[in-house]
Amino acid sequence: MAALEALGSAVRSFSLASAIDILTIAIAIYLLLVLLKGTTAMSLIRGIVIVLVGGLVLTRVLDLPVLDFIIRNSFPALLIAIPIIFQPEIRRFLERVGRTGRWPWPSRPQYQAVIDVLVESCLNLSQNRHGALIVLERESGLEEYIGSGVQLDAVPSAQLLEGIFYPNSALHDGAVVLRSDRVISASCALPLSERIGREQSGLRHQAAVGVTERSDAVSIVVSEETGSIAVAVSGRLISRLDGSRLRAILRNLLVPTSALDRPSRSRLQRLAR
Repeated sequence: MAALEALGSAVRSFSLASAIDILTIAIAIYLLLVLLKGTTAMSLIRGIVIVLVGGLVLTRVLDLPVLDFIIRNSFPALLIAIPIIFQPEIRRFLERVGRTGRWPWPSRPQYQAVIDVLVESCLNLSQNRHGALIVLERESGLEEYIGSGVQLDAVPSAQLLEGIFYPNSALHDGAVVLRSDRVISASCALPLSERIGREQSGLRHQAAVGVTERSDAVSIVVSEETGSIAVAVSGRLISRLDGSRLRAILRNLLVPTSALDRPSRSRLQRLAR
């Protein structure tokens, strides 16, 4: 009877503000899980939950006052440790939130004029089995990676890109970064992916995915071993592309039909098949 009265009281006190409160928390938890899916952070969270739940069960079943005291007083420390442990994921989440606005930024790079150049150079590099990594900057600045390379500020051309990635040339190691219609830097060092390891792919592919995990950049990578062409975006790799599919994906990502349009994941999946 008491339980029914408590339930009735809770229902009567439920209001629109309560519904909004619950919905907000649910959306926040869902976005957090989506953000952490496929990362090492998910394993860390799983481990923390298992340890805490196991400790709480032991304290209740076996009546362990010391362990109960430690667990109860560890929560303030966890509030401090969580931002430190999950700093990369929190940073990535805030960057994505900052990119969700659908207004056209005046400085947003445009790549209409260079897509054909990129496709031609990638096909030639693929045919000759010359490894390459090209990064196209979008709204997120890549200055920290641009500064690690050799500054060029050159007009992109197939001859320039093929010369940069010619084996044993001075700039063939690292990535080339493009900003709009300029080659800004070459031989740039990029972060490696947290999702794919060396046993799954080479360093170029790890770097291509890694920079897209930390920014909204688009990467094109040509395998030195197989000559295959792939595009990385949002931490995902679209592999085994020919010229027509590469051109279609780049246009879909870099030249939206309207300044307010953004490429949809379903369109990319169709183009990648």
